[in-house]
Amino acid sequence: MPIFRLTEELAFPPTELAEPEGLLAVGGDISEERLLLAYSLGIFPWYSEGSPILWWSPDPRLVLFPDELKVSRSLRQTIKKNIYTVTMDTAFEDVIKKCAEVHRADDGGTWITPEMAEAYIKLHRRGHAHSVESWHDGELKGGLYGVALGGAFFGESMFTTAPDASKVALAALVKKLSAWGFDIIDCQVTTEFFKGLGARAIPREDFLIRLERAIEKTVSAGKRWSL
Repeated sequence: MPIFRLTEELAFPPTELAEPEGLLAVGGDISEERLLLAYSLGIFPWYSEGSPILWWSPDPRLVLFPDELKVSRSLRQTIKKNIYTVTMDTAFEDVIKKCAEVHRADDGGTWITPEMAEAYIKLHRRGHAHSVESWHDGELKGGLYGVALGGAFFGESMFTTAPDASKVALAALVKKLSAWGFDIIDCQVTTEFFKGLGARAIPREDFLIRLERAIEKTVSAGKRWSL
């Protein structure tokens, strides 16, 4: 099956034409308009520095429904002890930088290229991308960031440099998204980490139906998030 090469036209091929592993298209740009269109269609960019922009729509899709989050006993104890102070949208640029640094240290590379980081920082400034931060003694120890459209949150990356720091941030995010009326949290591809937190793989067709309904919702989150 051919891989579609994007042009300057703001459009994507149908997601059912993606390769078995989820690769749908190559090229284009990561402008605000194209990124928001991609997310609304169940498509996301994922590529490494030096490669062309790659666009993905995997089948099945890993999704965490807010009311299905599994919080382990140990994580509950960490939350109860107030080891970390959790904030939202207070250090977006620091979070995305830390995510890139941690992944680069783990495997020698990262998909968060400088171009991609700048693109998401722009989305954040426009109120489309958000971060959650875990702090201990004034130091950023963990966090995550992603994109929100209507009642859908698309998780992009997370990092931790201390035990449970990113999980505490995620638990706080899920609780808040549930209160705001969000329907789905997109975890993109299946990992044991997110499965352990309650995420489950659903057919892409099912995901796209749920996504269309979710992004049409009006939620009370606002452009700048806070707990």
